[in-house]
Amino acid sequence: MVVATHKRCTPAEYLQQEEQADSKSELIEGEIIPVAGASANHNVLTGKFHARLLLALEDLDYTVFMSDMRLWLSPYDSYTYPDVMAISGPPQFTDNQQKAVSNPCLIIEVLSASTEGYDKVGKFRLYRSIPEFAEYILVDQTEYRVEQYTKVEPHQWLLTEWSGEEAVVQLKSVAVEIPLKDLYKRVIFTTASEPDDVSVG
Repeated sequence: MVVATHKRCTPAEYLQQEEQADSKSELIEGEIIPVAGASANHNVLTGKFHARLLLALEDLDYTVFMSDMRLWLSPYDSYTYPDVMAISGPPQFTDNQQKAVSNPCLIIEVLSASTEGYDKVGKFRLYRSIPEFAEYILVDQTEYRVEQYTKVEPHQWLLTEWSGEEAVVQLKSVAVEIPLKDLYKRVIFTTASEPDDVSVG
């Protein structure tokens, strides 16, 4: 479950707080939401996806970021920390410090029990406001399963599910294929009763 603070906050106030904070938080439509620590599985899956994209896109006109790069969603005055982002062409930074971008074509989130519903619905709604955004990948921690949402029309998205050890995710926004067998190598699956992660990122 995602728990937000009750104090409304402006983007400027949020950025000032982030500069002084010891841990990360997201700003979702005026609400500050702490980003808790990620599990080992979360770190493995995020790192694997990031490494695969970096290697495949290294000589192409793409930039790939991991979870310390903020994403600015101007229509909603919101900032998030996606697990992985890929940008086609030059990144559009929000300031000279290059601490936030606004134009990813691909966003990857590793799901946890506490944030799965929000990542699928709430964040996806915010992310769809990005003109360049064309593909959303949700990675399960508890089994070989990836959900892929691809933009087919301005207001239409297609869901493709990839499941099972032998499945190979075929990304659409970038020319990259990722076998689930490789992605989930060294992931230790938890049972349904065990908490997998409390991260909101």
